[in-house]
Amino acid sequence: MTTTASTPTRLKPGTSHPGGRPVRGASLSSRLVRIIVWVVLILMAIGVLYPLFWMVSSSFKSSAEIFGSPWALPTSLSWESFATAWEEGVFQYFVNSTLITVGSLVLVLALGTAAAFALTKLRLPFAAPISLLILGGMMISPTMILVPVFQLMTAVHLHDTLIGMVLVYTAYRLPFTIFLIRAYMITLPDEVIEASMIDGASLLQIFWRIIIPLCRPVLVSAGLVYVLFAWNEFPFALVLLNDPSLKTLPVGLLDFKSALQTDWSVLFAGITLAALPMIVLFIAAQRTFVRGLADGMGK
Repeated sequence: MTTTASTPTRLKPGTSHPGGRPVRGASLSSRLVRIIVWVVLILMAIGVLYPLFWMVSSSFKSSAEIFGSPWALPTSLSWESFATAWEEGVFQYFVNSTLITVGSLVLVLALGTAAAFALTKLRLPFAAPISLLILGGMMISPTMILVPVFQLMTAVHLHDTLIGMVLVYTAYRLPFTIFLIRAYMITLPDEVIEASMIDGASLLQIFWRIIIPLCRPVLVSAGLVYVLFAWNEFPFALVLLNDPSLKTLPVGLLDFKSALQTDWSVLFAGITLAALPMIVLFIAAQRTFVRGLADGMGK
């Protein structure tokens, strides 16, 4: 009786042995990929966080310390630069930016949500061409329309006013807000609206009691994206605001620098005060922000 010896089978990388033990080559390659990913993420985190850390630490130094030892930590935590920045105009710039941002945020979310609801859930004529026209509005750069916007604001006597800035910001960011909310509303089931209409609900009740609660994640995302734009916007604020008492933080800090004659510690303190609200706001709402973008833009 003859016996035949079985030849061992060669396993390809990524497969397992019959006993369930993973192949050594696949395990090493997966570990290598994981290490490379972690190294890249750590380098990206350092590239983002270190400039912020350097900005904050420099605000506690004097100008001599900043130029003498720019990479060293401050010798003492002195809040004098922050007090000086606050008294020299940062408080007024902060109030102006807050008024413009909050006022235009309410307008852009209200108009954007209503327009997205009409384009997605109501049978409007020419809804598709209107959506394409709105999409085209996202391609306009601020520098392209500075002159006509300035002439328009001057003609209607809204130049150098906070109300004019609110209207300009709302008009400029409305196409992107509509596009973002519309992408999310498309995924909402029409059956909910139809059932509400059968129960006797009006369009206003459906919009306020059903659509708004369902769209809360994308509204938070759209609101955060808009707040980041309005808080840091520079070209419109530079051209449309001449009164020093009405200037926003980006433009005010530019004048702030020249007025203080390169007092860099005070300037860094002002920049830190300007950046702090946005950092705190984004950290507080980052989960809802990511969820709204993923549910809307990913579908």
